Amino acid sequence: MGKLQGKVAIITGGSRGIGRAIAERLAQDGATIMLTYLRNKALAEAVVAQIETQGGQARAMAVDLAQPADIERLFEMTEATWQRLDILVNSAAELQTGSIESFSIHDWQRVFAVNSTAPFLTIQQAARRLSAHGRIVNVSTINTVLAEPGIAAYAASKGSLEQLTRVAAWELADRGITVNSVSPGPTDTDLLRTGNPPEVLEQAIAMTPLGRLGQPKDIADVVAFLVGNDGRWITGQNLRVTGGLI
Repeated sequence: MGKLQGKVAIITGGSRGIGRAIAERLAQDGATIMLTYLRNKALAEAVVAQIETQGGQARAMAVDLAQPADIERLFEMTEATWQRLDILVNSAAELQTGSIESFSIHDWQRVFAVNSTAPFLTIQQAARRLSAHGRIVNVSTINTVLAEPGIAAYAASKGSLEQLTRVAAWELADRGITVNSVSPGPTDTDLLRTGNPPEVLEQAIAMTPLGRLGQPKDIADVVAFLVGNDGRWITGQNLRVTGGLI
C-alpha cells in the first residue's frame, strides 16, 4: 500500500513540468489527484491517463487561478467528488519578463494574481476543508534570493508566497497541518528551455555543484517527502532544491 493511500490531493498547474511530476509522484504513492490546467486540456488528460494506467485515480479541471470563482469551484468539486481533502500543492506559476521601467501594470497584476493571490485563496479554501494533519506545499523559486534582471514581478510575487507560507504554518499548526515551500533551482522543463539560450543553461550547470540541471522528478521527490508522514516535523520552512546552486 502506498504511503499516501486514501489521501486526496489538489495540485495546481499539474499538467506540465514540475507540477506534472508532482502529480505523478503523489499518485504513485497512492494519493488521488485533482490537477488543474489553464488551456491545454489534451495535455492534462494525458497526465490523468498516465496516472490511471499505473492504477491510480485522477481528474483534471480547467481553472483560471486569476479568477477567485474558479478557485472556489475547484475546491467544491473536489469535496463533492471525494468528500475529503488532505494535500494542497500550489505549483502553478505565471512568468512575465521585462524591465521595471517598461513593465505594464496589467502584467504585474496578472503575475501577482497567479503567484501570490491564488495561493492565498487556495490555502484559505484548503484551511476550511483539510483533514487533521493535512499538508500544504507551495512551489517558489530560487529567484527570491538569486536576483536577475527582468523578473521583478516573478521574484517579488514568489517572495510574498514564501512569507504567506510561514504565516499559514503558524495559523494551521494547532490542527497538525504543515505548510512549507520548495524553491527549485534551474529545472529542465519546456519553460526553461524555451525561455533561455543554450549558453545560459550551460552557465547554470557550471554554477551548480552537482553539475546538471534539476529534473522535475527531483522536485517532486522532495514534495512527496513533505506531504508524507516522514515530513511531519517540518513546517514553515523553505527548502532549496537546487543541486547546491545556493
